[in-house]
Amino acid sequence: MVYRCSYVHYEIHDVMVRKSSLMCKRNTEVDMVTYGMIDEKDMLILEILRENARTPLTEIAEKLDVSESTIRKRVKLLEDREVIKRYTVVVDPAKLGYNSVSFVGLDVEPTHFLDVAIKMTEFPEVKFVATSTGDHMIMTEIWLKDGRALGKFIAEKIGGLEGVQRVCPAVIMEKLKDSCG
Repeated sequence: MVYRCSYVHYEIHDVMVRKSSLMCKRNTEVDMVTYGMIDEKDMLILEILRENARTPLTEIAEKLDVSESTIRKRVKLLEDREVIKRYTVVVDPAKLGYNSVSFVGLDVEPTHFLDVAIKMTEFPEVKFVATSTGDHMIMTEIWLKDGRALGKFIAEKIGGLEGVQRVCPAVIMEKLKDSCG
C-alpha cells in the first residue's frame, strides 16, 4: 500500500511510518501518535527527560521551538500510552555505602523458575530482576556493603531458595555508562 503526502511517498507493509511531522494517509493528514507511533519531536522530548526528568516543560518547548502546551500534550500522550512509565532518581550506590554492586545470574529448576524470580524481587538488596535467555535464566543486580556481605547473601538468601541450581555473581568494578530507557 502506498500513502502519498504532497511530495513525500511511503510504502507501508503492516507498519505505520512517520517522517518528521508530516503524516498522511490516503492524502489526508493523520496524527500518528494516536496510532501508536512517535515522531522525531517525541524522541527529542524523551532524550531531554532521560537526561533530567525535572526539566521544565517551558525549557523543553524553547529547545524544540514549539509552545509549552504542545510539549505538555505530547508528554501527557507519552505517559498515557506508557512510553513514559515513571519518573525516577538515579543514585550512586557507593555514596550510599554500597561498595559491592554485582550482576548475579541464577539457574533454577524449571518448575521453580517463576517462584525464584518473584522471590528475588522481594529482597531490598536486589535492585533489578529479569528473566532471560542465554547463560542464565534469571538476571539480578544486587547492592551490598562489601564482598563479604555478597557471599553471605548468596549463601543464606539465594542458596536457601528451593530450586536454585547455580549462582553466578559478577562484581561490577566500574560503571562506564548508565542510562535509562
